[in-house]
Amino acid sequence: MEVKEKVAHDDESFRDSLSTLDDEGHRKWIFPKRPVGRFYNWRKLVSYVLLTILFGVPFIKIGSEPLLLFNVLERKFVIFGQVFWPQDFHLFVIGMISILVFVILFTVIYGRIFCGWLCPQTIFMEMVFRRIEYVIEGDYMAQKKLKTQDWNGEKIGKKGLKHAIFLAISFLIMHTFMSYIIGVDQVWALMSQAPNANVGGFTAMVFFTGMFYLVFTLIREQVCTNICPYGRLQGVLLDKSSVVVAYDYVRGEGESGRAILRKNEDRTDAGHGDCIDCHQCVQVCPTGIDIRNGTQLECVNCTACIDACDSIMDKVGFDRGLIKYASEDQIVTREPFRLTSRMIAYSGVLTLLLSVLAVLILIRGDIESSILRTPGIMYQEREDGSYSNLYNYKILNKSQNDMPIEIRVLNPKASVQLVGAEISVEHQEIAEGAMFVILEPEAIEGTKTDIKIGIFSNDELVETVKTSFLGPSL
Repeated sequence: MEVKEKVAHDDESFRDSLSTLDDEGHRKWIFPKRPVGRFYNWRKLVSYVLLTILFGVPFIKIGSEPLLLFNVLERKFVIFGQVFWPQDFHLFVIGMISILVFVILFTVIYGRIFCGWLCPQTIFMEMVFRRIEYVIEGDYMAQKKLKTQDWNGEKIGKKGLKHAIFLAISFLIMHTFMSYIIGVDQVWALMSQAPNANVGGFTAMVFFTGMFYLVFTLIREQVCTNICPYGRLQGVLLDKSSVVVAYDYVRGEGESGRAILRKNEDRTDAGHGDCIDCHQCVQVCPTGIDIRNGTQLECVNCTACIDACDSIMDKVGFDRGLIKYASEDQIVTREPFRLTSRMIAYSGVLTLLLSVLAVLILIRGDIESSILRTPGIMYQEREDGSYSNLYNYKILNKSQNDMPIEIRVLNPKASVQLVGAEISVEHQEIAEGAMFVILEPEAIEGTKTDIKIGIFSNDELVETVKTSFLGPSL
């Protein structure tokens, strides 16, 4: 076993540079071969379902609110029709921690499978832009030829058509992501206006359209290899038990290493493994790596190399699975996948965080209020001998319905006098105002009396606020 591992891993020089750079540090343009196979078909299905969800969700509303909205400009977030405000920041923190733990857990167990199957960058690049490129320019060899040939009618026509479609799709992607930020109604309003009517909005649209266009036409796999931190993060999180897209070097190398398949050759006597060194796994890789070198930060687990290798194994009569989803331990020991103590620990922490988050969301009230004594104003003695303090209130209605509000002091011998009309808070709105809290002399406990103020709607107590009342020393 030691000999086999040494054959596969002696040369580590590939780790000294990125697969997308040449020896002088210049960009090497990647022309991946069009992938074909069962995993690719499954990825297409998953991608088109996710794209349908992505483009459809902004148009779905629950009541008067969108299904999802992340309006950082107005600090308003809507998740499944429920509105969250800055007052719910603790829920946001717990949610972000839960997502972080989930990413760690997912990576520890399944490696970078998220990148290959669920990441928007990969889905748009491989399932939208790259497929259009194949239709217009042809497969990888035709694309290479087109890139090097002189600018003639054919090249101008194909390149012009491709980039026009790319720009249109980038325009659509930009509007979709803007719909998640400001809402689809606001996006339609911006589109219906002249550019000079909203210069800021028009500038943002042009900028983000250009950004998406550059990402998918120029930057491409550099997002995954150089920009996205997840590739570096997996190097810290992965261990020998993590399931990744892996080359079975024990089977592929044999005792003497991989070799090209020769007619009537007895590979067992020659000591060669099942890898026939066809380089198909390299040609289909969208980041240009050789998966046979082992796990690399550029690998996005897209499974294109699995499909390519399986097709070659079928042609030469070998078993499939030379490249497959597996952990290092599975390849060496040939034992089935098992949960490790670290995986179980991460799962426990994640379950706990999600449970706390679910409970906090369930007990989250429809009303959130703030009642503070007006600064700089002392108590007042009234004509009937009672005492009053002036307070400022702010009431946020988080529900989908307008709510009549009544404020009462829950202490005995106390009352409230509003400054202005009765309170009614529209849904997702804030009501602000002032009021006097009045206490009878016998209810005052000293210079500072703790009081409880109840917020009622339709005679139902929806929230209780604690504050203090300043009075004379009786």
